[in-house]
Amino acid sequence: MATATRDAYGKALAELGAENQDVVVLDADLSGSTKTAAFAKEFPQRFFNVGIAESDLIGTAAGLAASGKIPFASTFAVFAAGRAYDQIRASVAYPNLNVKIAATHAGLTVGEDGATHQMNEDIALMRALPNMTVVVPADGVEAAAATRAVARHRGPVYLRLGRPAVPDIHDESYVFDLLKAPVLREGEDVALFACGYMVHVTLEAADMLAEQGVSAAVINVHTVKPLDTDTVCRYARRCRRVVTAEEHSIIGGLGGAIAEVLAEEVPAPMVRIGVRDTFGESGKPAALLEKYGLTAKAVFAGAMKLMP
Repeated sequence: MATATRDAYGKALAELGAENQDVVVLDADLSGSTKTAAFAKEFPQRFFNVGIAESDLIGTAAGLAASGKIPFASTFAVFAAGRAYDQIRASVAYPNLNVKIAATHAGLTVGEDGATHQMNEDIALMRALPNMTVVVPADGVEAAAATRAVARHRGPVYLRLGRPAVPDIHDESYVFDLLKAPVLREGEDVALFACGYMVHVTLEAADMLAEQGVSAAVINVHTVKPLDTDTVCRYARRCRRVVTAEEHSIIGGLGGAIAEVLAEEVPAPMVRIGVRDTFGESGKPAALLEKYGLTAKAVFAGAMKLMP
């Protein structure tokens, strides 16, 4: 089964609304795309469409959080992390308010909307903010579980969601732990760390590596900040080689976060798979992922480059 993480978020949000009267939702005139429309239909008195005004979206969410509510503020990632960055920094992160920023349509897979809407820098921007937690679910099951987890978590959260459907990796028994990166596959020769869309791609790469006699561990780093440094270091020591994969710039995202840890704790050869310091372009998602090197073949090649 394949589900878009934004779809799973919308469904979980509506369920949360029935369970917790303090949950409120805000959108910037994109509720059909961000999937907050389901919540709006069920709980119109707790839904606020601020219009095409992303700065107001964040400022209003901050006010609701200061009043004791649990606001989920949704818009596209390029608008959330880009246009409203100053408000997130000054009105949410600095006062450490309990705002959940659920940003959809992140990364290259926005597709035909082109470079202006393909937000490949948001993890870097949000990760640099004090007090901010950054979560990047890998599939629909994880997105739903993450939505519930961030509602329970006290403090600012950036929840990064995608446009396209992705294959289910987890089943309904999956338990989401905000502080623990789940190991999806054990291995001894190379550690493959991935987040979001690239997790299922990395599992495909691990199958390709196995055909070549390479044992690859696959770790789903669903929370980029705070990073599960214990798991990162344990697998870097065990496998001695590291590959990261993300639908984001290799600068400042998952690859940057893990490189920082390895530089201080476990120096190891490393390859980063992601967007390489460039803007995207308009095109079909699959074609863009191929052109910019975000494929199982690219992860496989990166791992093989590290082999003796």
